[in-house]
Amino acid sequence: MKYGRKIKSFSEISNFDFIPQLKEYIKREIEGKSKDYILGVDEEEFKSYLIDKHKLESLAIDFNNEIVPPPLVTKEWVEDRFYREKYETDVYIFTVQYPFIGSADLFRVQPSSWIMTSAEITVDEHDSLVSFDFKLYKQDPEEFLQTKAEYKRKVFANLDSANQIAQGWMQSLPSLVDSLFSEQKNKYQKENDFFTAINVKVDPDTTSLFTAPTIKKKVIPQPIVSENKEFSSEPMMAKEMYNDILKVIYDLGKSMEKKPSTYKDKDEEGIRDQFLLVLETRYDATTASGETFNRGGKTDIILKYAPDASNLFVAECKFWHGASEFHSAISQLFDRYLTWRDSKVAILLFVQNKDFTKVLQTIKNEIGDHPYFRKHVGERGESSLSYEFCLPQDENKTVYLEVMAFHFDK
Repeated sequence: MKYGRKIKSFSEISNFDFIPQLKEYIKREIEGKSKDYILGVDEEEFKSYLIDKHKLESLAIDFNNEIVPPPLVTKEWVEDRFYREKYETDVYIFTVQYPFIGSADLFRVQPSSWIMTSAEITVDEHDSLVSFDFKLYKQDPEEFLQTKAEYKRKVFANLDSANQIAQGWMQSLPSLVDSLFSEQKNKYQKENDFFTAINVKVDPDTTSLFTAPTIKKKVIPQPIVSENKEFSSEPMMAKEMYNDILKVIYDLGKSMEKKPSTYKDKDEEGIRDQFLLVLETRYDATTASGETFNRGGKTDIILKYAPDASNLFVAECKFWHGASEFHSAISQLFDRYLTWRDSKVAILLFVQNKDFTKVLQTIKNEIGDHPYFRKHVGERGESSLSYEFCLPQDENKTVYLEVMAFHFDK
């Protein structure tokens, strides 16, 4: 089931009406604050808040991760063009989805420089997906590709022009906020000066403290470095950051299970890149990369502390090929790739078997037989299993291993 609002792409409101609306929203918000607030708030903080709240971010469509679920099959009466007779036939209604980032409101804005074409789309802001539908009346792959391409062209023909609106708005936004705020502040200051001149009491000693609102953003855990340089200057991954990384990977993997186009016909490297795309921009002062040399080989995913290139997190990606190769994957990770300073690692298993439950049970039964195994710690989810292992070169060194399995059976 699709969620979101249906609109005509880049056709709902003229740019000449949209931008004045944005300006009016800011003006009303400023005018809605009391005199004491405007005169007492930290001016720069309040302006920064307004800019952050009313910014427009250019749209970027991830065309490489196109999602086409199975079509809805229904019946329709159609008319034969030659015999002028109606008959009932199957109709295939396809939905084509693309992930996007940016301000969803731009999808409804008609730019001043507008290509005269459009199509109905659904914008799902919650899951950051934009989609369009089209019908086929026969099972013809060539017609499917042609129709999809034509709709795609219609839907996104004005994308670049809409993004120019966002860029222009962001260039003008700081000066607009400054002007509107100064106008309101000057108004109140002149009013107070007038009251003072005619001996109307204005309380200059108000004890009210005003702070600018903040745009609530999710706090992302970040790597830390010990301040006690005498003992350690090694970067460390806090438990909160490790938990966040594992949650991001697990949530993304489960999401991919629902969208076969994100993994179908891809090799380990192709699937791995889906996870790297998120990890490489999520954490400050870090770099995430794939096929990176570490100790005795190239790891699939490695997260490093950027200032000194120290390792924070290492992961291997493998298709499931049974218990024996699972043990080999663990040995490969520990014997070839991990150094003494690597303590937080993961193995991502891509399972193509139909009987996913049986595979999960095999993992649980077999992992305890590995020579580096210490103990089972717990489960973060049905297919995210937590363990403690030791390093082969140092039995007293604890390594936290998360085994995640994803059902990629298409």
